[in-house]
Amino acid sequence: MDAILLQILNGLDKGSAYAMIALGLTLIFGTLGVVNFAHGALFMLGAFCAVTINKLLTLQKIVLSDTEKTAWGTPLELRTPYAEAWFGDAGTWLIDWSVPVSIALALPFMFLVGLVMERGLIRHFYKRPHADQILVTFGLAIVLQEIIKAFFGANPIPQPAPDTLSGMADFGAAFGMEAGVIVYPLWRLVYFLFAAAVLGAVFCFLRFTTFGMVVRAGMADRETVGLLGINIDKRFTLMFGLAAVVAGLAGVMYTPILSPDYHLGMDFLVLSFVVVVVGGMGSLPGAVAAGFLLGILQSFASMNEVKQILPGIDQIIIYLVAVVILLTRPRGLLGRKGVMEA
Repeated sequence: MDAILLQILNGLDKGSAYAMIALGLTLIFGTLGVVNFAHGALFMLGAFCAVTINKLLTLQKIVLSDTEKTAWGTPLELRTPYAEAWFGDAGTWLIDWSVPVSIALALPFMFLVGLVMERGLIRHFYKRPHADQILVTFGLAIVLQEIIKAFFGANPIPQPAPDTLSGMADFGAAFGMEAGVIVYPLWRLVYFLFAAAVLGAVFCFLRFTTFGMVVRAGMADRETVGLLGINIDKRFTLMFGLAAVVAGLAGVMYTPILSPDYHLGMDFLVLSFVVVVVGGMGSLPGAVAAGFLLGILQSFASMNEVKQILPGIDQIIIYLVAVVILLTRPRGLLGRKGVMEA
């Protein structure tokens, strides 16, 4: 039972990342009909927002000491981050909490990136075949990752979680079980709660606001909404920006779990597309449900007991599930009837 609970927890934090990326992919496909292979790059850009903020906050002021000397008799260099020199204890707090603080940069930056992508490139491919959309967005993803590689290098850049959230949580003791049996990294639990909050906010926005209701109506019947005098194209452009923000936030908060590098987006892209297909193309609840389901299945498949019986199963379990789902239910778990069906 202990091992099962741990694997469920592992699956939830993986599934959180899959669900957030897949939700953005589904928003774009459901509103604009575009297969966006650059969406993984948006996840990567969000992660490097955290890297950028951390680097800026840790820029150091170097002063030569008047009293202290090195072993060679030269003045000792005293290094103090500018944030601490300017803001004191508040600067120390900003450095420690640099990952959550990065959200303040990621929100406007990712929204702007989404708008520029949609207006500058994607809109020219709305009526083109999906193969053309895949080629151009995949090319854009490669360009973005090479830009990141040029600026930040090819090696992963570790990002620390805040000190108060970097320890382990005694998950079992919190639910009345034996202490010390089920312990889990606290930041991974924070990431799951953060993802749940973001996903909940997006669904509430789409369901309970006038803007969201119009967008959902446009996803169902774009032409009719347009005939009512509503500028649905403008709203869909803003939804592209929202999808970019969701992917970016997923990347920001994932950096303490997996050190970001330039091909981080590609690592998550293919899996996220599988999640979208399994959940149902254009189905927002399906994308979220499939994300968590496949995350948990992948976690259980990575157990040593399972890999001893089926070596390598953790690498292919998601694709096996996708094959089974598409053979038995081509439209996906929660996809609309007629979508992706012959």
